[in-house]
Amino acid sequence: MSKFKKKKDGGLPPISTASLPDIVFMLLFFFMVATVIKEDNLKIQNQLPKANQIEKLDKKKPISYIYIGKPSANYIDTYGTEDRIQLNDKLQSVEQVQAFIAAERAALAEELVPTLTVSLKVDRDAKMGVLTDVKQELRKTNALKINYTTKKGDAVSN
Repeated sequence: MSKFKKKKDGGLPPISTASLPDIVFMLLFFFMVATVIKEDNLKIQNQLPKANQIEKLDKKKPISYIYIGKPSANYIDTYGTEDRIQLNDKLQSVEQVQAFIAAERAALAEELVPTLTVSLKVDRDAKMGVLTDVKQELRKTNALKINYTTKKGDAVSN
């Protein structure tokens, strides 16, 4: 005679791992989109002045940044306390602005070269002489599209 066995309750079924790769790629894609890459490592103090009539630049056009200000506390021993110019990640002299613009233009596609905008991020306590020298060098290289970066606020409170 056969014995009848009572079926045991199997509990919960095992978790399906078929959708696990989809979840991993979704997370990877999210972090790729949400991550912001830092543009430059600032070696100067850069407190931007405030303005009340500002416009946002079109991100589709190429923009080169020039920073002007006093060296930050970590670099005072090396560069002193006078206003300096930072091009990309290096503190440079005024004479090297032309080479910087030439390198930026060389890195662009030919049809984008005329749309290159130079954005000046000048510390609000910087001396006007350094800024004037940079603008003269930009004129020599025919980089005439200049933008001054500011913060939104009341201009009188500068």
